[in-house]
Formats: sequence, C-alpha cells, structure tokens
Amino acid sequence: QEGADPMKELIARIRIELQGIEPTIWREVDVPLSSTLTALHDVIQVSMGWRGDHLFEFSVGDKIYGEPFPDDNFEERKVYKAKSIRLQTLLDRGFDKFLYVYDFGDNWCHDVIVKQARDGEIDIDYPVFVGGARRCPPEDVGGSIGYEEFLEAVTDPEHEDHDRMLTWYGRPYDPNDINERHVRMIIENFASRRRGPLQSHQKGNRSRSD
Repeated sequence: QEGADPMKELIARIRIELQGIEPTIWREVDVPLSSTLTALHDVIQVSMGWRGDHLFEFSVGDKIYGEPFPDDNFEERKVYKAKSIRLQTLLDRGFDKFLYVYDFGDNWCHDVIVKQARDGEIDIDYPVFVGGARRCPPEDVGGSIGYEEFLEAVTDPEHEDHDRMLTWYGRPYDPNDINERHVRMIIENFASRRRGPLQSHQKGNRSRSD
C-alpha cells in the first residue's frame, strides 16, 4: 500500500462470545491480521480462561480448520491445518464472523467476530487484551447444562452440592472474576515473543523501500 508506514502492522479488534450461556461470557482482543488461526486459538484460550486440555477447530464458511488427524480426512469431513491460514486471508475472502469450537465433549461454541481492522500503534506490541465479562466455565463441567448446575451449587452455600462442587473445582469460583491481571500478563508474553521477529521483518521491509 503506497504511503503505508512499514513500522505499523494491521490489527483487528476480535470479539469472542461463548454461546448458550446468559449473561454472555465475552472477551475482546486486538490481534495482528498476520496471525494464523493457531495463534488465534492460543489467544482465545488464554483470554477466555480455558486450559487447552482438549481439541479445537474453527468453522469458517464451508471449511474446518484445526489439527488434522488421519481419520479427519474423509471426503465428508476435510480438516485443514489451522496454522495454514491467516486472519488477513479470511477477511480478504469476506469472513468477518466464524465459529470456534473447543472440547468436542462439552462442545463449547464461540462466535468470533472481527469488529474492526486498522493500523496498529507503533509503540504497542500485539496481541493486546481489551476487556471482557464473566469467568468461563470450568473444564469438563459437562457443557452448558452441567455449568448451570455447577454455578447454582457453587454460589449457594446452602445448596446440598455446594461442598462437593467446591471440592471438585479445587478453589472458590467467582463467576464475575475473569482473572484479568493473569490474562494480560500471558498475552503480553505472547506479544513480547513476537517482537523480535516482527522488528527484523519491519527493518527488512524498510531497507527494501529505501
């Protein structure tokens, strides 16, 4: 793009909303458009508070992206490598909303919405956590129905299953605490790991344009 600042990178404001639970559990993150879907998976995991214990996939249009296994590659269900496609490519193809599924047992479905694409700031390392609301469910809680039962028990000291659920979870559960300080720390670590290679790439582009 003529006149573009080679030190800036294109980013997108990504909103992630977990389906099937009210009030909505959501996060927003500014992510480089150069990110692969594998990198976006890592950001979603940390932002939401998942632990990465289970498989995942993205459903974009009529294609599925994930970590293919030989059994996935039958004609009726071709799985493409999530690391093989970038956000910029999806936007170029007209996809600004798609599905992210985590844990095929509990089947946590997330709407991923590209709200805004723009030049990033030179003095900010991306990705950047923007905000969110409500803690994600515990791993292996049993999907949305299991989560409702867990939440009812764990937030009511008089509930007959209160102590059992607390013991199972292993610590207090506050549905409104998204552990933002921890999330920001991990995502800042993602950004710092990108910084070196990105600066080398930008210097190379600048040298070629001199």
